[in-house]
Amino acid sequence: MKMLKKAASLTLVSAMVFSLAACGSSGGSSEGDPDATTFKIGSIGPTTGNNAIYGTAVQNGIQLAVDEINADGGLNGYQIEYQFEDDQSDSEKSVNAYNTLKDWGMQMLVGTVTSTPCVAVVEETHADNMFQFTPSATTVEAIQYDNAFRMCFSDPSQGTVSADYIADNGLASKIAIIYDSSDTYSTGIYQSFASEAETRGLEIVAAEAFTADSNTDFSVQIQKAKDSGADLVFLPIYYQQASLILAQADRAGFSPEWFGVDGMDGLLDVEGFDGSLAEGLMFLTPFTPNAEDEATQTFVANYEAEFGDTPIQFAADAYDCMYVIKTAAEQADITPDMSISDICEAMKGAMTEITIDGLTGKQISWGEDGEPSKEPTVVIVRDGEYEVLQAE
Repeated sequence: MKMLKKAASLTLVSAMVFSLAACGSSGGSSEGDPDATTFKIGSIGPTTGNNAIYGTAVQNGIQLAVDEINADGGLNGYQIEYQFEDDQSDSEKSVNAYNTLKDWGMQMLVGTVTSTPCVAVVEETHADNMFQFTPSATTVEAIQYDNAFRMCFSDPSQGTVSADYIADNGLASKIAIIYDSSDTYSTGIYQSFASEAETRGLEIVAAEAFTADSNTDFSVQIQKAKDSGADLVFLPIYYQQASLILAQADRAGFSPEWFGVDGMDGLLDVEGFDGSLAEGLMFLTPFTPNAEDEATQTFVANYEAEFGDTPIQFAADAYDCMYVIKTAAEQADITPDMSISDICEAMKGAMTEITIDGLTGKQISWGEDGEPSKEPTVVIVRDGEYEVLQAE
């Protein structure tokens, strides 16, 4: 009996050692498919629910780029197969979507679209050593491992850049902040903004929080901002809540300068929102559809023809992601018969060697931390359109 137990223990230990080895940071499939003739690229984001505008834009932006790349000969001569899964901005659903895409045969992931699900999914891609490139997840933890990169600015970057822009251009002497303390995106930006504002000598006279359970009535936050004498209100939040704040501030007779971040994109498309209330609003965004350069105008025309809608920045970020992948894939000389892990290792090295001009920035490059290096862009709403502001 003791011999049987000992044998069983040895078997169990061997199984555990094998399991642990398979789950390491380079634990992706050790073998490729010698018969593979296409690259399989997946994406995850919300196409239903509150953030559907973001996921739909990413889905469409990737599709447009995939179609163009395939028509132009593909990645290193191989066609791309593309599949998108809806996660409703929910972490559990996002992991389920990731597993669905793995079963399909995904070799690289463009996603996820929103931050909290991306933090959950990057744990999975790291364990599988799969290359992950998010167009729009901004929280630091979304790309905390060396297999993950992002196209957009991180939350700390947005907060720091916003404070610097306000200080450099003398936009305000007293600043109030209204933020969502239940959201990692909003709190991350708020914290970095507050830190940089102190460094730059900006006075924060009010910092008022709300949560996901109290995100429709902002009368208390608006009144405190008004009573504080703030001449600018910083809004590190999404456009849905911003539309309510602008409308309620107008009814309260409060008309400061407003400054937001990339989650503000989509504000002018909110059903029932009076767009004139956003007049003069400034926010960070890497893309404006009315930019006059040829690349933007071609992209916008093709997007509108294909999807019947004007693209927002999330579509442009996603479109750029695919062309970055194409450039890195060419640099790395990857082929679809390689293992997921080998593809990832090759792509990681290539990402730090390339520089691209995209819709969302010029001369964009990446460090080993996965963060992009590019110049920020600030726009202002004028006559119902976004107009790029030139820093003084």
